Amino acid sequence: MKNLVAIEGGKFLMGDFGPIDPKVNLPYSGDRNDDVLHEVTLSDYSLGAYKVTYEDFDIFTAAMGKPKIAQQEMDLSYRDLPNMAAGVDWNDAQAYCQWIGKEIGRKMDLPTEAQWEFAARNRGQFIVWPTDNGAVDDGRNVANYESYAEFEAKHNTRSYFSSIGLYPSTPLGLYDMIDHGFEWVIDWYSPSYESTSARDPHGPPSGTEKVQRGHLNRGGDSLAIVSMTMTRFHSLPSPPPKMSPLDQSIIPINPNRSNTFRCAAGNK
Repeated sequence: MKNLVAIEGGKFLMGDFGPIDPKVNLPYSGDRNDDVLHEVTLSDYSLGAYKVTYEDFDIFTAAMGKPKIAQQEMDLSYRDLPNMAAGVDWNDAQAYCQWIGKEIGRKMDLPTEAQWEFAARNRGQFIVWPTDNGAVDDGRNVANYESYAEFEAKHNTRSYFSSIGLYPSTPLGLYDMIDHGFEWVIDWYSPSYESTSARDPHGPPSGTEKVQRGHLNRGGDSLAIVSMTMTRFHSLPSPPPKMSPLDQSIIPINPNRSNTFRCAAGNK
């Protein structure tokens, strides 16, 4: 409960606001699926300050009588290091949020896409990158290649990610919204931002893929291009196993290692 950040709702223009931002007057993102600016009104809600970790998720699977996730040899080299963001499919992410909500007496679920963006933009302001100052300062407010190398050397491992919570939060108190994995949201994906309501929207009623926000890239130079507060990604809710490009054999690794999440709660 102490990690839930209360966010006062409000009205904002969701999408790539570059064309109406006097600083640039042109789109920030090269993608077309975030171009349609549209007004959204959100009620008050709360959002987890941190992505859910493997340690958190292990408590859930134990309570449900399920085996631990990411138990392949390649996953065991990193999954039990301190504060590693859990890589899970969309269904398990939603199940965790709903379960933890019942445990603490709050209605909880994955955040909507609108809730994620509103929070990343510090309540809907014209903020391009979800960091402490709205910019990407490589090595200060995002992990750079040197810090990843130091993490791997310290823990004697090869891991694409490092611990969460090591760099400054956004002004609202949210950590690692720019990196350390894609984040699931509740919405089905549509390239045209379909929604049945301008108030507390949940995206289209059905689809084949789920929306993701944030990114997995390492280092500020690449993050600045792909991980903005309005950029959108999408994936099957339950991605298939990773396949070797050489012989199409299954790579023994968690196919969701880059798919992370944090939970949202409505008003009490």
